[in-house]
Amino acid sequence: MKTPKRIQPLVEDGLIDEVISQLMSGKEATVYMVRCGSDICCAKVYKDADKRSFKQAVQYREGRKVRNSRQARAMEKGSKYGREEQEALWHNAEVDALYKLAQAGVRVPKPYGCFDGVLLMELITDEDGDVAPRLNDVKLSREEALEHHTQIIRDVVRMLCAGLVHGDLSEFNVLVDQHGPVIIDLPQAVDAVANNHAEWMLERDINNMRDYYGQFAPELLTTKYAKEIWAIYESGKLKPTTVLTGHFDEPTEAADVESVLVEIQEAFEEEQERLGRIQSANDDD
Repeated sequence: MKTPKRIQPLVEDGLIDEVISQLMSGKEATVYMVRCGSDICCAKVYKDADKRSFKQAVQYREGRKVRNSRQARAMEKGSKYGREEQEALWHNAEVDALYKLAQAGVRVPKPYGCFDGVLLMELITDEDGDVAPRLNDVKLSREEALEHHTQIIRDVVRMLCAGLVHGDLSEFNVLVDQHGPVIIDLPQAVDAVANNHAEWMLERDINNMRDYYGQFAPELLTTKYAKEIWAIYESGKLKPTTVLTGHFDEPTEAADVESVLVEIQEAFEEEQERLGRIQSANDDD
């Protein structure tokens, strides 16, 4: 097939020898099957920001580190340089996550590097050597669903122990090879410590998997792995080998709403004082 414009520089540099076919086009990227020497790989070409339906929402970017203050200011202002840096940060986040998770034992495609918005990585195949299907295209027996769900939960735990939450995990972001599920699509992965939205993202990820596999194994629909995992994680006791039950007892004590409101008011007053000091300093200048 004709070489896409974004891949052409990699062909010219000898990183890719041939574009074989387009595999899929999603909300953030188009994926191609390519030949690199004697190896068949994947080339994920990220779409420009204005052409993506998946936006780099603030909750995903929160907690991501930038190289310097100039870069941070440019990204905040939304200048051309800032937008370019934001794009590079978005692309590199997936590469960094893939390397980190592969080292942690999570089943993800092996990354080979990201070059000008094109991510080269391992092609996941089935037992016949064909391109592995996405989970949403696979029919499972009850036993397979239970086994695959166990694998996914274990990989989610490994991810969390490595400090990451996928943030967009669903049946559309999982491939199935002869050994089970393989997690893909990680540019929106968030830092479990630095991102204040990590808990609800983890819960959404796990519940998406519960609901999908629950179509084939209904007993999964009553499990509460998300709350169980996060509670153990918050206690500092979560390990890749932690034994999970899928059960979680919700707190029964009533929330102290009055104390929470007092804390909010105190925080508001402190912030007003801080802003007042800044204003006074500016007036003195």
